[in-house]
Amino acid sequence: MSLTRELVDLIRGKAYSEADLQHAVLFVLDAAANAVAGRNSVPGRILLDWAREQGDDPGRQALLIGGLTHILEVDDLHRASVVHPGCVVVPASLALAKRQNASGADMLISVLQGFEACCRIGMAVGPGHYRIWHNTATCGPFGSAMAAASLLNLSTEQATHALGNAGTQSSGLWQFLDTGAMSKHLHAGRAAEAGVVAADLARLGFTGPPEILEGARGFFQATCPDPDPERVLAAPYAPWQLLSTSIKPWPCCRHTHPTIDAALALSKTIETARVVQVAVQTYGPALAVCDRPCPSSEYEAKFSLQHCVAAALNDGSVAFDSFGEAGRARLAAARERVTLSAVEPYVSAYPAHWGASVTATLDDGSVVTVRRSDCKGDPESPLTADEMVAKARFLLAHGGLSDHEAQGLIDSVLTLPEGDAVPDLMPMFRSS
Repeated sequence: MSLTRELVDLIRGKAYSEADLQHAVLFVLDAAANAVAGRNSVPGRILLDWAREQGDDPGRQALLIGGLTHILEVDDLHRASVVHPGCVVVPASLALAKRQNASGADMLISVLQGFEACCRIGMAVGPGHYRIWHNTATCGPFGSAMAAASLLNLSTEQATHALGNAGTQSSGLWQFLDTGAMSKHLHAGRAAEAGVVAADLARLGFTGPPEILEGARGFFQATCPDPDPERVLAAPYAPWQLLSTSIKPWPCCRHTHPTIDAALALSKTIETARVVQVAVQTYGPALAVCDRPCPSSEYEAKFSLQHCVAAALNDGSVAFDSFGEAGRARLAAARERVTLSAVEPYVSAYPAHWGASVTATLDDGSVVTVRRSDCKGDPESPLTADEMVAKARFLLAHGGLSDHEAQGLIDSVLTLPEGDAVPDLMPMFRSS
């Protein structure tokens, strides 16, 4: 039996509770709010212009919503797999649920299953994969395909074919970071689309490679120098991976968040004007992705540990306007005082835990340090349901919705477990 077939069986054999569905509701709300907010951006407006020229097939809809969801860097993240599952799985579920006349519970089950697939495969790819490949783009198609297979009521064999053809479409490289190109949003959109198309084709009898993961010319062999295939099926009775997924409180790369969390706490205990040096200690991939002492664009600033810690320490907050041209100019001198290093215990704790410490040296030589083994938004320190709704309301306002429109979207998502059918949210993503 292929590894993909065993994964399908594992996921479909997992029990879910009402509490699991309620958790899934909040992740759907977060993704939908991120998608609406993503309209208010240059790449978002380009995606909307493109979408107006396309038809309304679910694959194209998933691409649009997935791309929009990932633009502002405030969507969820599963630490152990380094995958952003919400921007891939939720768009696929939203795009198909209406066509299939799915109930709210049906959609939430598909979200649980989709998160499970992409996160389990993401945990198995090994750290070497992440150095070149963007895990959300490469592992995401398996999640969107699994969610789509659920909504389409595919047989086990059809679902295996769907994941096989989703996996053969896996792609997405980190090269875009060198120029701040918009590719990362395309990664999310294509990953969402790939799974929808693969599942829709499987429904019609289109076959895919069942050994796409472990085959001699498969995913692990092609893209993973140090895979751990046993992780795909490990701990089958563990809680759903969605419950281990973090929610972002700040609109920047998740690798910067432990540092931001520590710096914000530090800013409340010192006079920032007296800071002469700031030392950030964290784990290796955070430096590999976010060591940018002189970010020249808004997007680069969101991937700059130096800029994020400067904003947190000097402003006591990190928001959308922290990364614009004015914010970058204002914080230039503060960035120059920041040094970075990868040290224990953060190196060994990653990826199960994403930690950091921030040490400020003051003008009298005194030193103050704040440490974080995890940070706000992680399962160890989760946002409450009220905080999630407040975040959604903020994002929806950023996306141009009125208070009345925002409340309508929030209510339509929060009532999904009791809904006979999924409300049509697509008009929110087509308009600007």
